[in-house]
Amino acid sequence: MNLYLRYFDKETLVTSVDEAIAFLASIDEIGMNPMLEADIREYVNSDVYFPKRYKVRPRVYFIIIKTEAQTMQDFKEKKAVRPAVAAKERSTSPVILKLNEEKFGWYECVMDFKRVLLVPGTGKFQYRDTRFVVQLKGMSGIDCYNRIVEHLRERVDERSQFPSAKGKNFRFTYLGMAK
Repeated sequence: MNLYLRYFDKETLVTSVDEAIAFLASIDEIGMNPMLEADIREYVNSDVYFPKRYKVRPRVYFIIIKTEAQTMQDFKEKKAVRPAVAAKERSTSPVILKLNEEKFGWYECVMDFKRVLLVPGTGKFQYRDTRFVVQLKGMSGIDCYNRIVEHLRERVDERSQFPSAKGKNFRFTYLGMAK
């Protein structure tokens, strides 16, 4: 994994994070410090492949891009572009795979949502965090989520807000086969 760095007309392609930090330290305007160095090291070691930009001053940034290119010319000609299929496979998180896994049986689901309730003294409405826990038969986690949302929409104020099935406010556990 190589790194492409650019600050205005100064650019380089390096093979290690130490070379990248040395390049940035050679530019006085950037003002390399231990916090910036730690953040760059964290970005390089992460699984994130999006370009990262760092603010130098208002409306002035330098950019770091992870690349497979071996030379600057390869990078400029986009010869080391990551294939879209591989990127798609990496983007599918384990949560989404588990959510769509079809396994008929009983599920216990917990949903935390924002419910609109009338405040009796004022006559005004407010959002209240509400936890809904249920055990139901379903084909998959997403099937259970859809059935819960459909059930709640019929029984709570239409302005209530339901979480994403992929978020932390919806959890489910497979309990076993239906009898």
